[in-house]
Amino acid sequence: MINVLYCGDARMQDGLLISMLSLLKHTHEPLHLYILTARIKGFAPVSQATADFLQTQAQLVDARHQVTRIDATTVFEADPPTANMETIFTPYCMLRLYADLIPQLPDRLLYLDTDVIARRRFGQFYHQDLAGVEFVGVLDHYGKWFFHHEMATFDYLNSGMLLLNLKQIRLTGLFEQCRKRCATQKMFMPDQSALNKLAVVKVIAPRRFNEQRKRHANTVFQHFTTSFRLFPWIHTLTVKPWQVQAMHDQLHLHDYDDLLNTYSRLAPMMKG
Repeated sequence: MINVLYCGDARMQDGLLISMLSLLKHTHEPLHLYILTARIKGFAPVSQATADFLQTQAQLVDARHQVTRIDATTVFEADPPTANMETIFTPYCMLRLYADLIPQLPDRLLYLDTDVIARRRFGQFYHQDLAGVEFVGVLDHYGKWFFHHEMATFDYLNSGMLLLNLKQIRLTGLFEQCRKRCATQKMFMPDQSALNKLAVVKVIAPRRFNEQRKRHANTVFQHFTTSFRLFPWIHTLTVKPWQVQAMHDQLHLHDYDDLLNTYSRLAPMMKG
């Protein structure tokens, strides 16, 4: 069994569908996808209907697959990230920091942002030894140059793909400390900044497990983050997998056309 965690609101359902389809394509193990959502003012949570639709599609591939929606409103409202409720990122980016308070979540979880697509088998990565480790992640492509915990080495991780040892996190209180920091100190990327600042034992994985720039032959997960481009002028470029035409026209990327064709067929049904 591979346990996967997604967090967010209703607007993430396009990415959620594409990411799930990519996972289904690259594993023979049963998947249990957990969708952590909440009712937050100004936003709409992921609906149970969406979770049910995803489970129906997943079980067409393998009847063992499961999709579970978890409403974290109560724990979120009891300890809100007050200082970071109005950053450029939605409050949902911090929902993963409440995972230790959800009893039904298992000890081992692969957390993925919904703009992450699987390209290769990931079972060996998921089942690696996590003894004494809080989480495994990959260096942030840009942030590693500017943020350091240890000045002599790169150690600033991107939080879009994290293999979480929830048992160890509950033991060390990492997420509890991160929530306190998010409640009291405003940060640019609150969840990612808090995790990097407060983690005691983290493992840095090769970039192929969270490729944030250009995919390579050995890329396992490709993460569609904002990138900087130099030509014809210096600018940023943000293209998400559900922006199908931009994937073709701006990224010149056709690797995922099979997934995107399936997504384009299923998305209208998912949205009713």
